[in-house]
Amino acid sequence: MTTKNSSKWLNKVQWDENGLVPVIAQQAGTNDVLMFAWMNRDALDKTVECGEAVYWSRSRKKLWHKGEESGHIQKIVDIRLDCDADVILLKVELVEEIACHTGRHSCFYQQLNVEQGEWQAVDPVLKDPESIYK
Repeated sequence: MTTKNSSKWLNKVQWDENGLVPVIAQQAGTNDVLMFAWMNRDALDKTVECGEAVYWSRSRKKLWHKGEESGHIQKIVDIRLDCDADVILLKVELVEEIACHTGRHSCFYQQLNVEQGEWQAVDPVLKDPESIYK
């Protein structure tokens, strides 16, 4: 996935005051929402260059190539920009069926039980996180 004139298309993105843009990762084919993350200009450029998701880790303050530790690489199928140019949508194929650091398919595994007034995990752990992150 290479593009010409990277500065031209990168300049269309409405970066926030910290130089970041929110990113939603969605599984190609099923349209499952997998995760939410952030990218800076360099992360988006590298994502396009290598064809795999590269995010900006706000906690570590560095680029984070998704799957660099876990092996849960996200291969890029499509990249979209919303109408306000301030949110990126990545359509991805997962190398494994896990996108969440908890070992689940999606980071959105907690569902609100309104009657009980609490969040409940509704998706199974596919792989023990301790075996993923050694």
